[in-house]
Amino acid sequence: MTFALVGNQNCGKTTLFNALTGSNCHVGNFPGVTIEQKSGFINNYKNCSVVDLPGIYSIRPYSAEEIVTRDFILNEKPDAIINIVDATNIERNLYLTLQILELRVPTVLALNMMDEVRGNGGSIDITRMSELLGITVIPISAAKGEGISDLIKAVVNAASQKTRPAVTELCSPGPVHRCIHSVAHVIEDHAQKLGIPSRFAAIKLIEGDDLNFITRLALSQNEVELIEHSVIEMENERGLDRNAALADMRYDFITKVCEASVIKGSESKERKFSEKLDKILTGKFTAIPIFIAIMAMVFWLTFSIIGGFFSELLSTGIDSLGNIVGKALSGYNLNPVFQSLVTDGIFAGVGAVVSFLPIILVLFFFLSILEDTGYMTRVAFFMDKLLRHIGLSGRSFVPMIIGFGCSVPAVMATRTLSSERDRHMTVLLIPFMSCSAKIPIYAIFCAAFFPAHSALAMTLLYIIGMVIGIVIALILNKTAYRGKPVPFVMELPNYRLPSFKSVLLLLREKANDFLQRAFTVILYATLIIWCLSSFDTKLNFITDSSNSLLAFFGRAITPVFKPLGFSDWRIVSSLIAGFSAKEAVVGTLSVLSSSGLSELNTVLPGMFNGLSAVSFLIFTLLYTPCIAAVNAIKRELGSGWKALGVVISQCVIAWICSFAVYNIGSMLL
Repeated sequence: MTFALVGNQNCGKTTLFNALTGSNCHVGNFPGVTIEQKSGFINNYKNCSVVDLPGIYSIRPYSAEEIVTRDFILNEKPDAIINIVDATNIERNLYLTLQILELRVPTVLALNMMDEVRGNGGSIDITRMSELLGITVIPISAAKGEGISDLIKAVVNAASQKTRPAVTELCSPGPVHRCIHSVAHVIEDHAQKLGIPSRFAAIKLIEGDDLNFITRLALSQNEVELIEHSVIEMENERGLDRNAALADMRYDFITKVCEASVIKGSESKERKFSEKLDKILTGKFTAIPIFIAIMAMVFWLTFSIIGGFFSELLSTGIDSLGNIVGKALSGYNLNPVFQSLVTDGIFAGVGAVVSFLPIILVLFFFLSILEDTGYMTRVAFFMDKLLRHIGLSGRSFVPMIIGFGCSVPAVMATRTLSSERDRHMTVLLIPFMSCSAKIPIYAIFCAAFFPAHSALAMTLLYIIGMVIGIVIALILNKTAYRGKPVPFVMELPNYRLPSFKSVLLLLREKANDFLQRAFTVILYATLIIWCLSSFDTKLNFITDSSNSLLAFFGRAITPVFKPLGFSDWRIVSSLIAGFSAKEAVVGTLSVLSSSGLSELNTVLPGMFNGLSAVSFLIFTLLYTPCIAAVNAIKRELGSGWKALGVVISQCVIAWICSFAVYNIGSMLL
């Protein structure tokens, strides 16, 4: 059996999915965290799978999330729907419930956050609500795991018994009621042939939904005219347009349900606390400075205090292990080529990248805490006003924030934007947000050239990326993407203590992802670099990489980068390796300089001076993202040529900015 998990954003849907399946999906407060369908088997019910659909407010599709959810329910026909509802905000959440009931699919209502309702002195008469809605209602607390087993039993029972909602009339007698029944009567035979509930199809026709029901139902011109006549008559009688009349009908029903079954408590302590905190954290003059201060603190703790310490410890361990393995292979008299492959290739390249794992984990530890508390949602809210100046809405800020982790999911997250203009603009800006793969480059260069100010240098790099993105957005808004962004509406959840489990799940996910990349893409890139640097043009094994194949190609391209201050072919070769994955830049420098990570700090000043190091950091910050990100951009823009244009334009922008930094700096110093 397959169950669809449907609910509003921020109602605890993914938390419930994890509780049902024991999965490790990350829980976030951003709309669009559940970008694609996630599925898993229910604990102890291996024949029952649940699909976590994107959070939506309505089945009438305004965004990609709503289309995904609607199409899954209509086309995949799940055996039952688990409709999760935030019990602390029940009136608004039940709007989606009523639309689900119109689908006539076996449904169970999961009333989440009941612990908060009780804590605030409120209560809900579960039996009465169940009678009024005609479905089973189960009180739960997804975060605490309360009521989960009851919910599973209820939904399995509803699916196996094919128990459809007992209540079919969701509106009082009147013009809307007459209109729905009149249209349902006209299309009843057509809807039955398609296997669609006639009431649901009637409402979609009245709303003017984009499902193209007129064609799908094969309605005659006469039937279409009859339907339109009924709708116009209803509009005249109600004095409201069709959509407003239907919304009014649903809210009337919700009001009756709540009056009969809900006793509201006092305003929650969490809400009062959140409102007080928001006066400071989202204040007109305080929001941005506090945000910058928080991010600077996160970077300082990550790169200079906690992450830096553990990264140094790990790199020392990897170097020691490399030396031990090198001596063992030498004592075994292994072929020098394979000795070089293991020590100079794998340990020097992959080891240099793996040693940055602590920094990645510490950074995501802090970002996860900020997200779980609800602060990042506020950031999107107060950024909306700023983003509108460059032609985007606060909703675009969400993918951009995700871009600080990895560009691939960030580009995919743009699917949640309802406007194609906003979506394409955001896709083009995401590569300027500094992804975590660039952290090893920043960390090693800042440690080598700005050891006393590494956190400040890191923060400036992130800010420079955002500033360049803003400039590009302004240009796009005045040229290729003229127009106004779609209005941004977002519910601000209460501030909550971060979930320890959620943080751990995210860290595990990031560690797995990082190590997987280190031992696949980066390992391959490192091995290719080692091969190119260990053989000459006649394929003889060499110990001096300056006579290698890589040196040959690197020297051929070096003139292009010489105006940026990169006259060493090894630097150019590392940038080429960065096309596969940005972590490969550090691995390549390590391989080509025949040094471990702890030695790289001392080797780099021989390849760069302070100014060319800054120029290099600017170039790596801005030039094309990795192959995986380019592939994601190609999918979202729907064109390989457009993706190629993004790659070329980013390389040109990076070259121009690095050129300006190096040459202006040379004139001033």
